[in-house]
Order: sequence, then C-alpha cells, then structure tokens
Amino acid sequence: MPVSIKGTGGGSVTLTAGAAAADTTLTLPNTSGTVMLTGTTIPVAQGGTGITSTGAVGNVLFTTDGSTWSATQKIVAGTAQASTSGTSIDFTSIPSWVKRVTVMFNGVSTNGTSIPQIQLGVSGTPETSGYSAISTSVTTSNNTTRGTTATSGFIIGYSNVSTSSYYGSLVLTLLGSNIWTASGNLYNPDGPGSLEIGGAKTLAGTLNMVRLTTVNGTDTFDAGSINILYE
Repeated sequence: MPVSIKGTGGGSVTLTAGAAAADTTLTLPNTSGTVMLTGTTIPVAQGGTGITSTGAVGNVLFTTDGSTWSATQKIVAGTAQASTSGTSIDFTSIPSWVKRVTVMFNGVSTNGTSIPQIQLGVSGTPETSGYSAISTSVTTSNNTTRGTTATSGFIIGYSNVSTSSYYGSLVLTLLGSNIWTASGNLYNPDGPGSLEIGGAKTLAGTLNMVRLTTVNGTDTFDAGSINILYE
C-alpha cells in the first residue's frame, strides 16, 4: 500500500512498496542528509563521481585532485610520427599526472654517425644536461660487450652509423620529486645488435614533453617511426 507524506508547500512524497510477497524493512541512518536518486549523477560530495559513464571500452574513471572525475584510457597512446626528416621529434602536452612513459622505436635511423638520444622536457623545453645515462651493446657476431655514458640524454647505443636502425622500447618511470629513471632494450640489426639502456634524470619541474634527437643535434632522421604510451 502506498504511503503519502504531505509537505508544507502543498506537495507530497509517495513511498510505494510494490508487489512484494513479504514485508520489506528499510532502515534509515540516524543522521540528516540528502537522499541520492537513480537516473542522475551522484556528486563527489556524496561519494560519487559526477559522471554517468566511462565512455569507450577500456576507459577508467580518473581524478587528478580528488574533486573532479573524468573518463580516460588506462594507457594513452600518442600519435605515431615518422622519423624520416628533421633533427628532432617531439611529443608534447604530456599530462602532469603521468607516472610512466614508454617510447617505442620502429626502424628509427639517421643519416649520420651521431648517437640518437631521448631528452625529457619541462614547460615544452627539453633539458639537455644532468642525465646519468649509460648504453651497453652486445655485438652478436663475436659476443663483444661495449658501452658508453652520457649526460646530455638517454643515449641509444655506444656508436652509430648511417645504416643503423633501432627497434624496441625505452620505459621512463617517475621515482618521485621529478626524478625519472630510464630502462630499455632495443635491437640494431645493422650494427652492434642488442642494446641495453639505463639511467636517471632529475627535472627542474613536471615532465610534459619527450624529445628524440641526436647527441650532436644536427644529424637528420631518415627512416622509421616512433610513438609513446603514457599512463
């Protein structure tokens, strides 16, 4: 049997039990508050997210400050860029909440002998010093291990020739306090073979860009493609 509660303004609220076969007990909390409704968003102040859907398949709910929620991809892919021209390739507008960036190489090559490197940037400007980076290579023909260090970026290989091409990934991870570590494995079929990359870099601020360039900054890219994932 419906129960109607009259309001002082003339309106009413009707509680309907429906066609239940047995008695149903609803226990209200011993506190004042607002009743949440179906068919509408539940605001953050009431423990909700303020949105009704995560959107596309694979999206998750995400907040950067605990007060505003949005639907985003679990892992966001950048736009793949051809590494076939220019002296540098930039990925910009990386969100401030990002904790990990994966840089992917597919046959990246240059026209010269300068070693390729990845640099990190703040406010759209790459930082060109202060890296603690090493790249070691194992030559498959004679199993010889060689390595070199750098402070200008996370270097890819200990040497480079115009026929070198690079395949694989470099993973950049935020340790904290704008300290980013690097770890990667790549393959160069035209040169030393297997490459291992490691290092760290403390940025002056929050990361928002990644740049692929060369140590001398003047050799031109002439083959392949590159992209990033961030999360």
